[in-house]
Amino acid sequence: MPGPAPPPVPALYATEIAHTRVTPVRHALRHRTYLWLVDIDDLPVLPRPLRPLARFDPRDHFDGTAASLRAGLDAYLAAQGVRDADGRVLMLAHARVLGYVFNPLTLYWCHDRAGRRVCVVAEVHNTYGGRHCYLLRPDARGRAETAKEFYVSPFLDVEGTYRMRLPLPGERLDLTVQLRHTDGSRPLTATVRGARGPARPGTLIAAALRHPWSTAAVSLGIRRHGIHLFLKGLRVRPRPPRSSPAQEGTP
Repeated sequence: MPGPAPPPVPALYATEIAHTRVTPVRHALRHRTYLWLVDIDDLPVLPRPLRPLARFDPRDHFDGTAASLRAGLDAYLAAQGVRDADGRVLMLAHARVLGYVFNPLTLYWCHDRAGRRVCVVAEVHNTYGGRHCYLLRPDARGRAETAKEFYVSPFLDVEGTYRMRLPLPGERLDLTVQLRHTDGSRPLTATVRGARGPARPGTLIAAALRHPWSTAAVSLGIRRHGIHLFLKGLRVRPRPPRSSPAQEGTP
């Protein structure tokens, strides 16, 4: 049977992102921003004066060489042996703003032609220009697990398991990603919570005024908190060499 009715898109989510570290030092941060939920086959077309505030460019995702978001996703899924995610795909992400974008996490909810969810793809970017995708098969409550395979924080090794809760956004956005180590510790928990609003010119302008150059603010915030953690005494972990362009592409 088809899954629940998908949310209306495009949509803008007024969002609060929180990260909590509990080991080896306790540190928490919160950041307010806004995210888009879009159908990758029916991307929003803004009035020309507003286009600098939101652009979805396939170069910003996957290996950066595909002609469209759908082509990039299809190539990744085919390489993973997924053949039936040929229906609607909803993407949660930052759009490119004033020529710049940084998406620490982009999510793709992939469905078949009957509307059944097939998988979720979690695309992670780090501040070194690397990209990596995780293919997830969440349960009915949106929960999934996967081994950590990608260097993100300079203060954490590439080890452990991510436990995620990634339900398809509706009126509310409520996502959780938690890193767990084999010793039972949970060094990092991240949450993304927000409320849906219409993606109209007026709401986009209001969001852009509340969060000026939001994508640059995300990138600068990550670096600022990295400096804070370094000054707290956290040791920088060596960055593994890039394994392949497919895993860590250059934007």
